[in-house]
Amino acid sequence: MSVRNLEPKALWNHFADLNAVPRPSKKEERVIQFMLDFGNSLGLETKTDRIQNVIIKKPATPGMENRKTVILQSHLDMVHQKNSDTVFDFDAQGIEMIVEDDWVRANGTTLGADNGIGVAAIMAVLASKDIAHPAIEAMFTIDEETGMTGAMQLDGTNFQGEILLNLDTEDDDELSIGCAGGIDTNTKKILELEDLTPGCVGIEITIRGLLGGHSGMDIDKGRGNANKIMNRLLVHLLENEKFQLISLDGGSLRNAIPRESTAFIAVQNQEMALKHLREIASTIKTEFEMIEKALVIEFKTQPTDKKAIKESDLINLLNSIYAVPNGVFRMSPDIEGLVEASSSLARVILKDGEFITQSLQRSSVESTKKDIANAVKSTFELIGCDIVQNGDYPGWKPNPNSEILSLMHKLYVSIYHEEPKIKACHAGLECGILGKHLPGVDMISFGPNIRAAHSPDEKVQISSVQKFWSFFLETLKLTPIKG
Repeated sequence: MSVRNLEPKALWNHFADLNAVPRPSKKEERVIQFMLDFGNSLGLETKTDRIQNVIIKKPATPGMENRKTVILQSHLDMVHQKNSDTVFDFDAQGIEMIVEDDWVRANGTTLGADNGIGVAAIMAVLASKDIAHPAIEAMFTIDEETGMTGAMQLDGTNFQGEILLNLDTEDDDELSIGCAGGIDTNTKKILELEDLTPGCVGIEITIRGLLGGHSGMDIDKGRGNANKIMNRLLVHLLENEKFQLISLDGGSLRNAIPRESTAFIAVQNQEMALKHLREIASTIKTEFEMIEKALVIEFKTQPTDKKAIKESDLINLLNSIYAVPNGVFRMSPDIEGLVEASSSLARVILKDGEFITQSLQRSSVESTKKDIANAVKSTFELIGCDIVQNGDYPGWKPNPNSEILSLMHKLYVSIYHEEPKIKACHAGLECGILGKHLPGVDMISFGPNIRAAHSPDEKVQISSVQKFWSFFLETLKLTPIKG
């Protein structure tokens, strides 16, 4: 079955059109033009701002002119990840979508439901001729996934709306009113290389099959971090058998829990090295067997003539990765079940003597964000790494007295006869940044059920999209009156 035949057809057809356009973060030229062409084809006021966010404005439908203007916001870019055995060119191909029971997923790649479903919903409203709505200012931001550049450099003078609906959350029974801020910590150190010991044998160690996922929303689920697991393997081996480290390559994106890692080492005693590696691999797989059911740890011997880092640098490198905080740092004392602060070691690279790490620290409280960022920074400074911390963005402080929250809460209860979950999330929603450019704007975030975002297992629930769509349209219809 094609997604174009799913209900609501208007939304799913716009999603299919959008997913035919390659739209990786920082390479959004094609999707920006796609959105400009879309807005212009409808005869609506359409433009980009100075950073290339797309803005499309539509007047209120008859009888809705006295309602407050609403800003509808979603981001255009998507995370591009694929399984290691999937052949796919994100720069040239559209996403291949598959309908399975009540879910839509992609064929071995990320789906782009984050945040394509939100974009498609806004497009459907802009293109509609029979949906009641107030005056709309549609805001399509760029580069949300790798730095929130569009939100950071938004020109707020383009908007007069008093309410902002962000369509970028992943549970259809939640109304989000707060989020975490974040900061990237990137480290680098050049290490001296030495020749391999004569007679050594190369071993390639591969970790794959981990669940991965969003390094904010999924950080409290106990999932394995490929970089940390690889480091544990190597430390255990070093405690029992000498080896030389040639290269490391773990993780992929700054905001995704690393699913895969590969290391290349040289050993003198192949038999003993493999024995110790298999022992610790078995232990790790047992520890994770209830969560990481597809975890694979493989060892393959092969000849090598490449150089390795010195033993003293090897010890410092392994100790630093072992010591660096990873996972939940502090739970919120104010909101039950909310992770307040965390860190994810997203990338570890050693190539030709250059040692690089990338990690992302998050917190809904600025002081604990600084605390966890300093902990990561200090760990790598102790071994002489150069540190760059950037991409700092603020969190979004919850407002329990929000007018749009009160309206949507009552609406949800009246339709579904149950209480929605009023939550703040441990992810970098753009609302925290947008609030700086749009002071006084009343904001809320909601969306359909999306699972495994930022990974090739990403999927969106069809029935949940239908629920989200109906709730979205009723919200627009009941927008508060001006004044």
